[in-house]
Amino acid sequence: MIRLIVQYGVVGRAADEKLLSLSTYNPRDFTSDAYHKVDDKSYGGGPGMVMKFKPLKLAINAAKKTLSNDCPVILMSPQGKPFNQKIARRFSKLPALILVTGRYEGIDERLIENHIDEEISLGDFILSGGEIAAMAAIDAIARLLPGTLGDDKSSLEESFENNLLEYPQYTRPEAIEGHSVPEVLLSGNHEAIKLWRTEQSLIRTYEKRPDLINELTEQQKKIINKYKQLIKD
Repeated sequence: MIRLIVQYGVVGRAADEKLLSLSTYNPRDFTSDAYHKVDDKSYGGGPGMVMKFKPLKLAINAAKKTLSNDCPVILMSPQGKPFNQKIARRFSKLPALILVTGRYEGIDERLIENHIDEEISLGDFILSGGEIAAMAAIDAIARLLPGTLGDDKSSLEESFENNLLEYPQYTRPEAIEGHSVPEVLLSGNHEAIKLWRTEQSLIRTYEKRPDLINELTEQQKKIINKYKQLIKD
């Protein structure tokens, strides 16, 4: 499932150009019983099964042999810190990392306590397994690798960089169903376009995700106050 991600889109291009490599390790390959069992009943009772310590530990060890013994081990978990652009950028600067994806009711706590360096979550909801979460993280990280997007400036202007949402985007035709592209974008005045985009990015964040805004500069306060006055009028 996870290997499919290197066949398409941005991640596929990065893999083709050797900007990243992806290997997967199946815990079932590190079992010794005839059924390749990786889960068992939970001590104390309760519904569902828990992933066993040993197969996961051996899978992590195998990954470390390929990479390095001090390679960070990240568990995709609903109990982890929320994954965001800042974390994606931090991970993109690492030479390698290991993503562990669980299933069932979770994994043996002793593995988390002794062999996981960090827990990361996509949000406050439950998935059937960590594979989709890992694929999302891989995509976000791959976009930040130098050369992946062709123009490295592209990633710097996207949403969540500098804690702001991206400004509105338009393409041809100039008018659709009576709605036209903002005149400033047709002006050819690059300074005016840059200022408009900065203002729109700040206003959009203020409207949709005010929680992303910590402290405003004096210039940003002026932009927001001007916007407030406009909508008030």
